[in-house]
Amino acid sequence: MKYGNTARQLHFCLLTGIRFGKRNLSFRYKNYLCHQTFNSEQFLIHTPHSNRLHIALFGRRNSGKSSLINALTGQHTALVSDTPGTTTDPVLKAMELYPLGACLFIDTPGFDDEGELGTQRVERTLKMVEKTDIALLLCDADEAWEASCRSWKERLEQKGIPIVPVLNKADLYTETEVEAQVRQIAGWCGEQPVVVSAKEHTGMEEIRQAILTKLPADYGEQTITGHLVKEGDLVLLVMPQDIQAPKGRLILPQVQTLRELLDKKCIVMSCTTDRLAHSLQALATPPRLIITDSQVFKTVCEQKPPESRLTSFSVLFAAYKGDIHYYTESAAAIDRLTTQSRVLIAEACTHAPLTEDIGREKLPRLLRRRIGEKLQIDIVAGNDFPADLSPYQLIIQCGACMFNRKYVLSRIAQARAQHVPMTNYGVAIAYLNGILEQITW
Repeated sequence: MKYGNTARQLHFCLLTGIRFGKRNLSFRYKNYLCHQTFNSEQFLIHTPHSNRLHIALFGRRNSGKSSLINALTGQHTALVSDTPGTTTDPVLKAMELYPLGACLFIDTPGFDDEGELGTQRVERTLKMVEKTDIALLLCDADEAWEASCRSWKERLEQKGIPIVPVLNKADLYTETEVEAQVRQIAGWCGEQPVVVSAKEHTGMEEIRQAILTKLPADYGEQTITGHLVKEGDLVLLVMPQDIQAPKGRLILPQVQTLRELLDKKCIVMSCTTDRLAHSLQALATPPRLIITDSQVFKTVCEQKPPESRLTSFSVLFAAYKGDIHYYTESAAAIDRLTTQSRVLIAEACTHAPLTEDIGREKLPRLLRRRIGEKLQIDIVAGNDFPADLSPYQLIIQCGACMFNRKYVLSRIAQARAQHVPMTNYGVAIAYLNGILEQITW
């Protein structure tokens, strides 16, 4: 069976309870929908890195970080050598670790690395701090390294990162020596380290339990749609299928939002922008919530029923990943921009720019139409983000589906500390279209 216009009709049948002719085609359409939406193995069996608990290992060179991550994951994830500085770049390993669930272990270069390349490696380690949910700090009782360990403990604490102190290589010492080192580390650390031997795989369960006790009380409680919907609510997803939409599948925010709505037992209907009016007419009652792509905010707002609440995938992710209140407050900075102002647009993805790219073309065009063609706009992608934000009068961050919440909040904290307003694609577009007050989150 071919699924062209028929697919749209079947979609109405499935989600509104209408029968298509004399056949109940829910099962057939479900198969079609699953094939179109979830044919990517990544979305079928892998939790994205951005949704995993980020656990990073920090310590000096040759402290056993790589051996420990191999022991924790039960796999040969990181290269191990007696030569200091074997780990030259952060190594990421995604694992399902009971009872923690989806985790991402990060093995970092030693914080005592030397030379020009060593300095660059330490800088990469520092970048990993911004993404870390929980830190495993490999401590050393050697007085020569105590100051470095103290310094890194303070650095992590300043970022609000829970720390699990670890004494590795216990197999090299007698029981009496281990006890003495534990007392010494506890003296400056404020708590006893977890004693482990990565070589003999001892202490692994103790580390897992320590991580559990360090988990923030609200970790994992954030949801994409929050309080906006409940079981049985009808939700309409408006998703333009333009050149930026991957062929044969949906983009990550759409997939994650759809999955959450299904988990909440909502009734979900989807359409492209050009079919919005037809889709609304097919419904017996207006949808409780309409979630759209931000780039068609104005079009959807003009057509939505008064009873329906409106938001976008980007706005939802602004609340899910970042600080929606700071984003909405900062949007007002758009009115203070002049042709001499400078704006930073931060894109989480590192994809090759496409025609009509929202971050590189559409959003800059909206801003310059409002402010003037001479408005200076800088664009960064991926992990690139200036340490000095003072040259900018506004930062606009994408929805950040590829970043974990900790990293987005770190960027916001950096902007706040430097007194630079920071908003989000969806919030900025709604503000530029004069509809921010009509948007919900």
